[in-house]
Amino acid sequence: MNVMSIFDLARVNLLSAQPLCFAVGALAVALRGDLKLPRQAFDTLAIYLMLSIGLRGGTELAEIRAASIAGPALVAFGLGVAIPVWCFFGLRWRGRLSVADAASLAAHYGSVSAVTFAASLAYVEAIGAKPESFMPALLTMMEAPAIVVALVLARRSGAGHGGFGAVLGEVLGGKSVLLLVGGLVIGSAIGPVGYGKIKPFFGDLFPGALCLFMLELGSLAASRLDDLRKTGWFIVGFATFMPLLHGLIGVFLGHQAGLSMGGATVIGTLAASASYIAAPAAIRVGLPQANLALSLAASLAVTFPFNLVVGLPVYAGFARWLGGN
Repeated sequence: MNVMSIFDLARVNLLSAQPLCFAVGALAVALRGDLKLPRQAFDTLAIYLMLSIGLRGGTELAEIRAASIAGPALVAFGLGVAIPVWCFFGLRWRGRLSVADAASLAAHYGSVSAVTFAASLAYVEAIGAKPESFMPALLTMMEAPAIVVALVLARRSGAGHGGFGAVLGEVLGGKSVLLLVGGLVIGSAIGPVGYGKIKPFFGDLFPGALCLFMLELGSLAASRLDDLRKTGWFIVGFATFMPLLHGLIGVFLGHQAGLSMGGATVIGTLAASASYIAAPAAIRVGLPQANLALSLAASLAVTFPFNLVVGLPVYAGFARWLGGN
């Protein structure tokens, strides 16, 4: 993959609707405009997006042989377990963060962002690189393990709060996990014929709903910049370098597991993403002493736009250079 083609991939991404909507939302904050969605509308969009992803994945998962997903599933689960471990110890050693703050960031960066996943699907399809249909199942496999691992590390280091069962219940019973898993189950049960009846709503309207969600995320990200200014450059560096590293590792392992260029790009993007829905809910219960604003600022104000603007073209370029089709 040459440099010019990476720029071409970046241009395709930057001129697509979702990143542009994100930029408009951030610009509105800079200009003191009012583009914020009502809280109820934002929550409804989040429910719609996650259920749509689950339904689409479940419908196609019903026709996939178990052997074809075994390798990628192992990669996804392994990344979900390994990433929070090295993030936690790196943040403690190099960043000198408290146990609670290191575990909180490790949970956010080990878990995944369903919205970044949706953006990666739209991107790889825009460049003509259709990913494997079971990718939503990999998203589900990566979301919860990292949060559990980070909380276990915090407890072993003397932090943590409340019973582990309560924390695990918060993770597994959280809105995103329930919607994704529920969508997978429903999609598998109704199959392509059943999904065809609801596709006009859950499939055809998905890109437009994602644009509205991106507008709000742009506003939220811009409003978090003040939190980052108080922490210095270390967290900003962590929030850009680690996603890039995780993304390249994810692409490489995905390619080794037999994924196509599109699939390797998506799993790399998942590895590079950071949660700002599932992880904060669990951290509030398990590590109430953690500075949640720090984790949200890093994941939402730095990592999310970084992956949209820089990460996706780089991961796609690397996947194509590795020889994916």
